[in-house]
Amino acid sequence: MVSDDLDRLGHALMPQDPRVAAWARAALGPAKAVAADVEMRARWLRHGGTWFVGVDALPNADDGAIGGVALAGPWEGEVPAMKLHRAQLSVVYPGYPRRDEGESAAAHAFRRERDAAHLDGLLAEGPDKRRFLREPHGWILGLPLTATEASPLVVWEGSHEIIRDAFMAAFAGVPPADWAATDVTEIYKDARDEVFEMCNRVELPMVPGQSVLMHRMLIHGVAPWKPGAKAPPEGRMVAYFRPVLRDMRDWLRLD
Repeated sequence: MVSDDLDRLGHALMPQDPRVAAWARAALGPAKAVAADVEMRARWLRHGGTWFVGVDALPNADDGAIGGVALAGPWEGEVPAMKLHRAQLSVVYPGYPRRDEGESAAAHAFRRERDAAHLDGLLAEGPDKRRFLREPHGWILGLPLTATEASPLVVWEGSHEIIRDAFMAAFAGVPPADWAATDVTEIYKDARDEVFEMCNRVELPMVPGQSVLMHRMLIHGVAPWKPGAKAPPEGRMVAYFRPVLRDMRDWLRLD
């Protein structure tokens, strides 16, 4: 079921599992401490203080364990086992997304109206925000730490196939060693526009104990915080694991 959904939709939302719930309980305390740390907030708060980016912020072990609790769940056996990094701790607060000083009107509108839809690992660089594949992830695993329907994860189902076709064309004849240095800005934007036109936008609210496995090429984002949405004081917290492939070629050739 997990692999079928991953292949067809580009994501698999998994039901509550006691192993995942135990991990989420163990991670919540450290996550709250990280999100409240003055230095971490200065580094990671964005969009008028409504989003804590939290890249590599959760103090988990290389196998994903935290507080002595192993990372385990229904995704095991569905994706290649990989050494894990410190998880991203993504925290959204009421009012998301406010407009940052210096943020263009177009960029803010895209975040508000298109859920900041993006492809993980494709980084925007320089004043012109040119796009390069710097982090070829193997897969993306999301683990909610708080229970709320506010600002859910948003996915465009089937978008991984459109993105794969676009990048197969973009990298045709390009040595894998040169992929990271290849400017894919226009190809990516055209493919993303096709995704918006052809793919269903689906919101995925989650509670602790659930998990979501996403294809590395899935277009996804975060919905704005709707007026009146309820959440605990610590906000909407999700931990994300996105291990990077050792071989750049696997980004295109793996299922």
